[in-house]
Amino acid sequence: MSVQRVLALVLGGGRGTRLYPLTRDRSKPAVPLAGKYRIIDVPLSNCINSGVQRIYVLTQFNSVSLHRHIRRTYTFDPFSGGFVEILAAQQTLDNAGWYQGTADAVRQNIRYLQQPDIKHVLILSGDQLYRMNYADMLATHTSHKADVTIAGIPVHEEMASALGIMRVDEDGRVVGFLEKPQTRAELDMVRTDPAWIDRQGIPALGRTLMASMGIYLFDRDCLLDLLTKTDYQDFGREVFPAAIRSKRVHLHPFDGYWEDIGTIRSYFQCNLDLASPSPPFELSSAEAPIYSRGRFLPPSRLDGASIRASLVSDGCIVEQGAVIENSVIGLRCRIGRNVVIRNSVVLGTDFYESPDELAAAAAQGIPPLGIGEGTIVEGAIVDKNVRIGCRARIVNDHGWEDLADSDRFTVREGIAVVPKDAVVPDGWLPEPGLASGR
Repeated sequence: MSVQRVLALVLGGGRGTRLYPLTRDRSKPAVPLAGKYRIIDVPLSNCINSGVQRIYVLTQFNSVSLHRHIRRTYTFDPFSGGFVEILAAQQTLDNAGWYQGTADAVRQNIRYLQQPDIKHVLILSGDQLYRMNYADMLATHTSHKADVTIAGIPVHEEMASALGIMRVDEDGRVVGFLEKPQTRAELDMVRTDPAWIDRQGIPALGRTLMASMGIYLFDRDCLLDLLTKTDYQDFGREVFPAAIRSKRVHLHPFDGYWEDIGTIRSYFQCNLDLASPSPPFELSSAEAPIYSRGRFLPPSRLDGASIRASLVSDGCIVEQGAVIENSVIGLRCRIGRNVVIRNSVVLGTDFYESPDELAAAAAQGIPPLGIGEGTIVEGAIVDKNVRIGCRARIVNDHGWEDLADSDRFTVREGIAVVPKDAVVPDGWLPEPGLASGR
């Protein structure tokens, strides 16, 4: 199925408050993933691998690093007509405010949808990890003469309370939708016969609910109609339910790995899963790779370290006696002697320090970039460009669920987080006084 007339819009403008402090200085799609990627690389790679080459990324908050990454990474053959371009929130004669939601963001850029050679519009989220061929979704859409097609994944009951659940008829048409059902009665209203799921070539395996993945394929004219005749601001809560009532909406069933990376806990677990010996999502795919910025970095040097079930990115130096287990190590990390890193995500650094810079920092008593000798990091996320001294302890020893922000150490959903650019001195410990915000 040809996707030449499909335009993709990747929504990347939200504040990302649930991923704070990783989103303190960057937008959510720009957050590093699996050591060397950024989250935005996932939907953009899916588009490229599907043949969708006309892509706009809608941005708003903390978007400078995201813009820089896209500009440096995604350049198409000039004869292909392909592009990845940024549509940042801006004041115009028609709109003087920020994007008020996902649908409003598209509405404010509606002129880009009105180009004559566009037939379908693909709406994607900028904060999910999955691998999908959108040409298959287009085939589902056209074969059922749908106005809107939505990707859905079967889930168990315990997951339904955090998702939008669809009710479908025998032909796969979406005839009902319930956002985050909580009670048994609500679940029964949108339950899908497991035999029907099996007939779609997807083993139900006890899953009786079809969850929206937030991936929509619209006929262009249908989308224009929905946006111009309403003031709806959000696709999931408003536009999609309205489309069910007035348009032909069809389900595209999917059964691969899919993770919404919306919280510190989900981000942390997703990274650790990718580092496991049998990851649920394979980064090294011959048919559908995940693309990212090409960097001119040396191979990582490992000197007598013990590394198990971990991902180690380019340009790292891991010194003698270091132990790394079930962790992700980002670009340019310097890990000192006898450092222990377990069940953690270390995002790396954006640059190397010169000898003069190292000497100047040492003269001021500031540790070099990286993790100093004898430090222990466990159950933690260490953001970029962090300086951790020797024999420090980056562990949530006190079992805090959430901890007031500090410039060195915070806790979100039980995960210890060292914020970007933090300086942690030699021998530092997370003392109980931190709980009061000290």
